[in-house]
Amino acid sequence: MTDAPLLTEQIAYYRAIASEYLTHGIPGGGAEQVVAALETFRPRGDVLELAPGPGVWTERLARHARHVTAVDASPEMIALASRRVDGAPVSFLCADLFTWEPSRRYDVVFFGFWLSHVPLPRFAAFWDLVDQCLAPDGRVFFVDDAYRTAEELIEGEASSTIQRRLHDGTAFRAVKVPHEAAELQARLATLGWDIAVTQTAGPFYWGQGGRR
Repeated sequence: MTDAPLLTEQIAYYRAIASEYLTHGIPGGGAEQVVAALETFRPRGDVLELAPGPGVWTERLARHARHVTAVDASPEMIALASRRVDGAPVSFLCADLFTWEPSRRYDVVFFGFWLSHVPLPRFAAFWDLVDQCLAPDGRVFFVDDAYRTAEELIEGEASSTIQRRLHDGTAFRAVKVPHEAAELQARLATLGWDIAVTQTAGPFYWGQGGRR
């Protein structure tokens, strides 16, 4: 697809930012609502985490799951996450989620701050992947945000291509689709998913549910 160079640059960005990722916070509250929602959801059984990054959510998933399989395209992020969850029932796989194919199904599929990095033309294909990963009665939980600064909008507000910088000023392009909760829930319904999407008091939203 024509977005291949952009997605390659997005992977390069997450490889480069790994060591400083946790210092690039998003202003605003609401994170505690998401954490509480995940605790209520209780991701039990065999859990698949897509794009775990430095393992902040992996650590929480491992408290409930029998086993967590985490797939990320950045070996640098995987190294950080591995250290964070050392000793927990977690295994990692380094793979590009836009080409990766699952070899089995899972009780839960989780992804944190990943869906907004999926270009809209690939949205349906991504959810086909989620479907392939889920057991017949499997559940989905995700968390994300629609936060974009004016400086990031290098192609204008209507474009999902943004530019982000490391602390040293190095710039990378990436995808950031500013989903809104109601719009996202409706879009998922058209694909056959029954997923409730909830907006927090801050910039975050979460979704939970499964196939319709």
